[in-house]
Amino acid sequence: MAVQHSLQITKGSGAYDDDGHAKRTGTLRSAVAHIITAVIGSGVLSLAWSTAQLGWIAGPVSLLLCAIVTYISSFLLSDCYRTPDPVTGKRNYSYTDAVRTYLGYKRTFVAGFLQYLLLYGTSTAYVITTATCLRAILKSNCYHKEGHKAPCNYGDTLYMMLFGLVQIFMSFIPDLHNMAWVSVAAAIMSFTYSFIGLGLGIAQVVENGTIKGSVAGVSAGTIADKFWLVFQALGDIAFSYPYSVILLEIQDTLESPPPENQTMKKASRIAIFITTFFYLCCGCFGYAAFGDATPGNLLTGFGFYEPYWLIDFANVCIILHLVGGYQIYSQPIYSFADRWCSRKFPNSDFVNRFYTLKLPLLPGFQLNLFRLCFRTAYVISTTGIAILFPYFNQVLGVLGALNFWPLAIYFPVEMYFVQKNIQAWTRKWIVFRTFSFVCFLVTVVGLVGSLEGIISAKLS
Repeated sequence: MAVQHSLQITKGSGAYDDDGHAKRTGTLRSAVAHIITAVIGSGVLSLAWSTAQLGWIAGPVSLLLCAIVTYISSFLLSDCYRTPDPVTGKRNYSYTDAVRTYLGYKRTFVAGFLQYLLLYGTSTAYVITTATCLRAILKSNCYHKEGHKAPCNYGDTLYMMLFGLVQIFMSFIPDLHNMAWVSVAAAIMSFTYSFIGLGLGIAQVVENGTIKGSVAGVSAGTIADKFWLVFQALGDIAFSYPYSVILLEIQDTLESPPPENQTMKKASRIAIFITTFFYLCCGCFGYAAFGDATPGNLLTGFGFYEPYWLIDFANVCIILHLVGGYQIYSQPIYSFADRWCSRKFPNSDFVNRFYTLKLPLLPGFQLNLFRLCFRTAYVISTTGIAILFPYFNQVLGVLGALNFWPLAIYFPVEMYFVQKNIQAWTRKWIVFRTFSFVCFLVTVVGLVGSLEGIISAKLS
């Protein structure tokens, strides 16, 4: 192994941007791919169940409102990438950098804690989902051979551990700048399994000859039970949309000109339109196909049994997507750890020295001992938490509630007030304060319902 010597960075040179970092090469296409990889994830599979809890009116309306809220949030955040001017100002490389610039250090601590908690939790949810998909493939084959009543039961711990092993190797990817190909592949997988879920839902509706479901949604034993399920469904929908926690990290990959905020806003419009179309189709057709029997996970809950090979293929696509999605949500934590330790220990070879490693038949790659140890420990910890709390819908609801108001609404609105110098009790101030308060109520009910679901599942 040969030690890699540091390169002299020259601002303004052709190979570097105005901040001295390596030239950013991200485009509208790569930004859309990153967003779709982050947004169309495991959450899309729970939307039929969420629609079933809310009913034919509240379900689609909730999806549309969440799309609108997500676009407003992305619009506000895109202008926070540069300070004070959104086109030529100083760059904020991450969500927490922007909060620190506009709102100060105290709120930066809160924002950072919530952001990294959500990123960590989403990575954990992806471990759970991957194991669920692998188990579904085995069950699908078993049901096909033995019949739908066969006791086809499989554990999931082994599959979570296998996924963790894959992610340890994937974590050698240095950062988001080197992940465009992963996001493109993952986005293709997202479209593939979403189309399969949609197609199977439509086919089931045609076979039934009727549209199932009702305006009030799934009936429950008591009014309290119904409220808990509605709250949890709102949390699941909230989880399925916002990508605020990684928006600025994605924006930091974009080339300029054109200005990064313009490209990011356009990418957000395209990605949110695409995801909303898929979400409405998957949620509504899934509910129309199964009514009160709608499974929590459309492709792994065995609302569909045949054709079994198509179910298997869809689950393989989900797994391949989640391999990339896990990295999209983990890379901001990796980057934060790298930056913090480099500042804290500038003379440490363990933290700062890179080695060029060349293996037979493979291109050379850069190895850093700190990254190897930290990222391996991170993957092991998310895998361990997933093994302890393997509750798909409830975990999605908690994560959605934690993300929806504080990170997707509160901080972007507060930064907008500072950036545009919005004075208290003006028309804009009242409108955005009301908007923020309504979203806060959604967060509270989603969090309460999802926590109740985890407690009930743990006790049962």
